[in-house]
Amino acid sequence: MDSSFPIPIWDQQSDDLPQLIEGLRAKLGVRGDIVSSQSRAKTMEVFGEPLSPNQVVSRICDEVRAEGLDAVIGYTRLLDRADLTPTTIRVEQHKIDAAHRQASPQYLHAIDTVRENILRFQTKILNQTTRVEVPGGGQLIHRYLPLQRVGICVPGGAAAYPSSVLMTAVCAQAAGVKEIAVVAPPTRFGAENEDFLAVCGALGIEEVYRIGGAQAVAALAYGVSNIRPVDFICGPGNLFVALAKRHVYGEVAIDSIAGPSELVLVADETINPKMAAADLIAQAEHAPGSSLLLTTSKRLITDVRQALGDLLPTLSRSEAARESLLQYGALVHLSDMDSVIAITNTIAPEHLQLAIHDAREKVDAFYAAGAIFIGPQTPVALGDYVAGPSHVLPTGGTARFSSGLSANSFVRSTSIIDFEQQAVADVADSLAELAGREGLTAHRHSVDMRVRDQA
Repeated sequence: MDSSFPIPIWDQQSDDLPQLIEGLRAKLGVRGDIVSSQSRAKTMEVFGEPLSPNQVVSRICDEVRAEGLDAVIGYTRLLDRADLTPTTIRVEQHKIDAAHRQASPQYLHAIDTVRENILRFQTKILNQTTRVEVPGGGQLIHRYLPLQRVGICVPGGAAAYPSSVLMTAVCAQAAGVKEIAVVAPPTRFGAENEDFLAVCGALGIEEVYRIGGAQAVAALAYGVSNIRPVDFICGPGNLFVALAKRHVYGEVAIDSIAGPSELVLVADETINPKMAAADLIAQAEHAPGSSLLLTTSKRLITDVRQALGDLLPTLSRSEAARESLLQYGALVHLSDMDSVIAITNTIAPEHLQLAIHDAREKVDAFYAAGAIFIGPQTPVALGDYVAGPSHVLPTGGTARFSSGLSANSFVRSTSIIDFEQQAVADVADSLAELAGREGLTAHRHSVDMRVRDQA
C-alpha cells in the first residue's frame, strides 16, 4: 500500500511552471480580495454588509483617526470580544514583571541566548556615520540616528509568538531606539500570554497594549488619547494587519506588506529525504505556509513524498501542515541547475534553503531571497528562532526589491553639507552652468553672492 503523501508534483517538461507559480502567488497574496467564508461571515456580523478586506481596513483606520480611542475600544469589543477601557487597554506593569519573575530558568536562558545572538549580529551590521572631506575646505557627513519611537505588532490569534518580540524589539534596541510600543490581541495567545509578557519584561519593554488587528495599526500610526503615535510600524500579522500597514503608510514608515510564510528548498540527493520532508512540513505548519522543493532528481521527489507521508502523522500540527502542503506546496522537477536558479529567482522566496553539495559556490547566483540557509545542516528554524538575523522577511516575491527587517530599519540618515568659502568658489562655475540651463537664477545668485564676498 502506497503511504506517500499526495503533495502536487510539477515537472518542467510537462507543466507551465510560470503559470503555476503565479497561481500560487495569487492565492497567498495580500491584495485583499480573497477571504475565507468565516471571515466573510464575521464582516457581515460586524458591518452589516459584505465589505472586502480593503474596505474593512479603510473603515476601521478612518474611524480610529476620526474618533480615537473610542473607535479602538469599540472595534476590539466587536472583533475580539474583549471589553477594554481607557485604563485597561495597557498591560499593567506588575503583570509584565510577574510574568518575567515567574518564568522558568530554562525559558529565561533561552531568551537571553537569543537576545545576545541578535544583538551580536545586528550591532555588527549597523550603518555608521561617514565623513568625506571637501576640497577647498569643509566636509560632507552622512549621519545615522535611531528613530525616536516605534510600534511592534505581535500576532496572537492561533498561537503565541514571543520570538516575534525578540526578532523585532532587539533589532530596534540594537539601533538605539528608546521608545518601543508593542501591541498584541487581547487573547490568551496575545497580550494575556505569560511567555509573551515574560519576553517583554526581559527586554525592558514597558509599553504593551491589549489591541490587535487594523485598529492597533491605526492607533500606532495616528495616535489616540492613551497611545502616542510612532514613527515606524513593524512585525508580522494577518491579512488585515498587512492591509492596515499599507493604509497608514506615508503617515508612518512600515517594514513591509507581508503575506503568508514561504520556503523554497533547493536540494539534491546529498540531503536525507527525511530532513527535506521535515523542513517542508516546518514551513507548512504556519498554516498557511508555502513549501516548494526544487530539484533535478526525480528519485529525491519520490523519496521526499514518501517521507512526508511517514512524518506528518507523528506531528501535533499535522492537519494544519497537511492542508498547507496540499494547497500551497509542490515538489518541482527541473531539468538542470540553471533552471533551478532561474525559477528560484523568479519566485524570490522569503526563505531559500540550499541543500546541495556546492551550496557555498552557488549561493551568489541566487540574488532574490529574504534569507538564505546554506547546506543540509542549516534548517530555516535556526533563522526563525536563534541565529541573529530577524525572521521578519519579505514575502510574495518582494524579495526582488526589498530586504528583511534589521537594525538598519530603525535608523534614518541625514546628509550634512558643510562648505567653507573657498570650496564654494571652486564649484561656483559648475553650479552656475547647471542652474542657468534650468532657469533657476536665484539658485545661481545665492552662490554668486558668496563668491563675490570672497573677492
